[in-house]
Amino acid sequence: MVTTHTLDVPGAHLYYEVRGSGPFLVLTGAPMSAVHFAPLAEALAESYTVVTHDPRGISASTLDDPEQDSTPDLRADDIAAILDDLGAESADVLGSSGGAVTGLALVTRHPARVRTLVAHEPPVLEVLPDAAERRAETDDIVETFHREGPGPAFMKFMAISGMTDAEEGAPAGPPEEPSEQDMADGARFLAHELRGTTRYVPDTAALTAAPSRVVIGIGATSGPLLTFRTSTELAARLDVTPTEFPGGHGGFVEAPGEFAEVLRKVLAGS
Repeated sequence: MVTTHTLDVPGAHLYYEVRGSGPFLVLTGAPMSAVHFAPLAEALAESYTVVTHDPRGISASTLDDPEQDSTPDLRADDIAAILDDLGAESADVLGSSGGAVTGLALVTRHPARVRTLVAHEPPVLEVLPDAAERRAETDDIVETFHREGPGPAFMKFMAISGMTDAEEGAPAGPPEEPSEQDMADGARFLAHELRGTTRYVPDTAALTAAPSRVVIGIGATSGPLLTFRTSTELAARLDVTPTEFPGGHGGFVEAPGEFAEVLRKVLAGS
């Protein structure tokens, strides 16, 4: 059974879903919404109380100011507020893509709230040696969106990210043909989220010192992707060995059952 909830937080009205029973587990993306994580959540609901949500400004989570930019810190505070609303002192967290960056911010800002963070392919471009070049590419994607629209901007985004095959799973890609809501979420991603997410600088000292366990996840077929580079570089900075998950950047959509099996083992510490 799935229960749906709404929560008012400063500047936003958050939509989230809860299913299953057991220890709390948050599945979070950016800009991916709760619907993208539903198959994975169903696969995990026998073992966990699984929380999924629409990040602020995405799908059913509305903003007081539609022009507000989304940042990992804001999204991290939103997850902490959801845990408060549920009366959960702490939770395990799987964050994928921009949600992995949210998870890094959550551990940094609210370390006592996270038992284990699995950061699956965080696009933290600032950790790369060629960060300045990557920053310029991101600016060009955003400027292309404002000048030419979402189609040309997404083409550049996919090419730069290394996602030339749609099955690799673009962060904004829906599990089926794009709806009007998917298109609106994609536009918000390009206009108000992409820069803030990719320019987040992980606080490696805080992440290392936190009581939370931080796991960096990488898709088995993600070798050609830019997020493979960011993930391996961040793992090296944290002195941890990356954990391989099924599929590519969108592995949790491509193979939710297999992804859930690996995630259970990781959360169990094996």
